[in-house]
Amino acid sequence: MKRTPMIATLVLLFSLFTGFAHAEPAAININTADIETLAGLNGIGQSKAEAIVAYREANGPFQAPQDLANVKGIGERTIEKNADSLTVK
Repeated sequence: MKRTPMIATLVLLFSLFTGFAHAEPAAININTADIETLAGLNGIGQSKAEAIVAYREANGPFQAPQDLANVKGIGERTIEKNADSLTVK
C-alpha cells in the first residue's frame, strides 16, 4: 500500500489551512466602502455607516482614518478598535 498520495494530500490540506489562518483581512477604504461594508466594522452599525457615507458625500473624501471622528456618533475609541482595518487609499 502506497502512502505517498495520502501524505501528500494531508500536507497540502495542512498548508492550505495554515495559510488561511495567517492571512490578514483586507483593509476597508472608508472613501469607497458601501454602507453594508462599513456596518460590518467593530462598533459601527447601519446608522453610523449611513452617517459615514452621508458625511463623505457632503464633505469629500477622508484624508485619514482619524477623520471619522468628525462623523457624529463615532469616537476615538471606535476608530482605535478598527485601526488595522481602515484605509483611505
